[in-house]
Amino acid sequence: MHSFGYRLNALLTFSVTILALMCAIASLSDNLNTPSPSAEIQIMNINWFQKQPQGNDEVSLTMNISADLQSLFTWNTKQVFIFVAAEYETPKNSLNQVSLWDAIIPAKEHAKFWIHTSNKYRFVDQGNSLRGKEFNLTLHWHVMPKTGKMFADKIVMTGYNLPEEYR
Repeated sequence: MHSFGYRLNALLTFSVTILALMCAIASLSDNLNTPSPSAEIQIMNINWFQKQPQGNDEVSLTMNISADLQSLFTWNTKQVFIFVAAEYETPKNSLNQVSLWDAIIPAKEHAKFWIHTSNKYRFVDQGNSLRGKEFNLTLHWHVMPKTGKMFADKIVMTGYNLPEEYR
């Protein structure tokens, strides 16, 4: 006859094995979802564009951000982290990325939104190469599941330009 300890160990081992199997199935089921998010960012105003005393360029923007990210949510999604980044080239670097705004979307009900905002974080270039610069605004997202691996993607919006002169 097996003792109580042996029976409890067998029950716990079986339970943990079933739980691990369920987590693996949940993680794999996310691969069946094909999200189709959409987003649009409009620059409403350039609040200021100035040269700092250290010689760096700084820009403040007012933006309208609208997005429908509901397709990113499945039953396994815990939350989605999103951020808007300005991306541009300079003579020193082929890719510069500056985060302008971010948010955490906790549920599918909040994943379709429109917001009128200024950049949350400073848009500063190390140098004075932003005058007349063409740049992209990119909406990045990171989907954080309840179980399984996190995945990320982005939508790039092109065709934005900064003024030739400081204001």
